[in-house]
Amino acid sequence: MGAQLGWVHRLRRALPKAMYELLELAYSALAYRRLHKAAKAFGPDVVYERYNLYLLAGLALCKRMGLPLLLEVNAPLAEERTRFGGLGLPWLARWAEGLAWRGATYVLPVTQVLAGHVLARGVSPERVVVIPNGINETHFRNAPGVEEAKAALGWSGALILGFTGFVRDWHGVDRVLRWLAAAETPRAARLLVVGDGPARADLERLANELNLRDRVRFTGVVGRDQIPRLVASFDIALQPAVVAYASPLKLFEYLAMGKAIVAPRQPNIEEILVDGANALLFDASVPGALEQALSRLCHDTDLRSQVAQGAASTIRALSLTWHQNARRVVELIPARQRSAAAAR
Repeated sequence: MGAQLGWVHRLRRALPKAMYELLELAYSALAYRRLHKAAKAFGPDVVYERYNLYLLAGLALCKRMGLPLLLEVNAPLAEERTRFGGLGLPWLARWAEGLAWRGATYVLPVTQVLAGHVLARGVSPERVVVIPNGINETHFRNAPGVEEAKAALGWSGALILGFTGFVRDWHGVDRVLRWLAAAETPRAARLLVVGDGPARADLERLANELNLRDRVRFTGVVGRDQIPRLVASFDIALQPAVVAYASPLKLFEYLAMGKAIVAPRQPNIEEILVDGANALLFDASVPGALEQALSRLCHDTDLRSQVAQGAASTIRALSLTWHQNARRVVELIPARQRSAAAAR
């Protein structure tokens, strides 16, 4: 959870935003030295980088060594940090972001919505390839059955709603708690929150206020190897809210486990989910729509089974695995680099 880098967070709080951002940019020089040393020893044919704001070391190395740069983009970080008050030099952030995106051989956004942000910064369409996030199929292959997973939690016979990930205020888990406390909600319903985050303490207080202590459980941070057995217990998998451009990792895990998913109806989500086929989607702009969707899935066993079956087939149908993503990436590498790699 980043605890080993606590000094970085303390430094960030202590310095003016503009000064900290200049240090972020300056770090590219140190990163370049390390990357260049590694590249000389390894002799890469291509550099694959996960984009981070102000980090230009990969671009500089590829320019110097004549290597292709494949840049995975998960968020428009200059815009995101500006929106949440995290930038002192927004003009510098936009310059660095544009330089990195336009300088890459290929930019690989994780959604079509995010691709629109990349194109708007002047990147040529032929150099933008959308590659959604995915899963490692073998990681979920030995997950227990639903009833076995519920029994391990001491919740045999319960109707379990589950959420995984880093819990933030805007995720909407508080709405699920309030729905759970309503008189018309099935008494067998339970909520399992797998993960931790800044909203956890407030959610635990709310659960206590609503007298839900026996019906709600927070696991805290768990290892990756525990995710399959915990998600296996879900009857309904929750994605109550998501930013407009994201490709949520939890979504692919829910699909891999064949869970009945509840998620907002918005373009990035609809790139993967189809309402009534592999999920139940709700209009986030309509008050009570999330709660109505939860109640509908709880009471309609046939619908829950239908969307769960559709979810189970989605990963294979859309090739949403890391292995297939790697194939797509390799196909983008110029033929001369692939030939040189094969000859070694």
